[in-house]
Amino acid sequence: MQVEPIASAFVPIYEFKCDACGERFEELVAASAGAAPCPACGSTATRRLISTVSPPGRTPRGAAVRSDESRRREREAARADRISESRKRRAAGEKP
Repeated sequence: MQVEPIASAFVPIYEFKCDACGERFEELVAASAGAAPCPACGSTATRRLISTVSPPGRTPRGAAVRSDESRRREREAARADRISESRKRRAAGEKP
């Protein structure tokens, strides 16, 4: 059974693997459709794979986005700075 790719906003992209050549590929096909033919070898012996789900919404990009790790490092550095300043004040006889 040959499946025609369908271009629509409501049709999901499925990941397939060809049993004949081992090629992994993605196709935009209807959920009720069967296996898509392999673009590399043309075989119809393909199977749909279970793919990871992408998170909903927009993922921000660019320099303004920082990883959790960099935020944690910044927090720890700021805390260390506050502690060292407090120790210097105490050593000088000032109140913290």
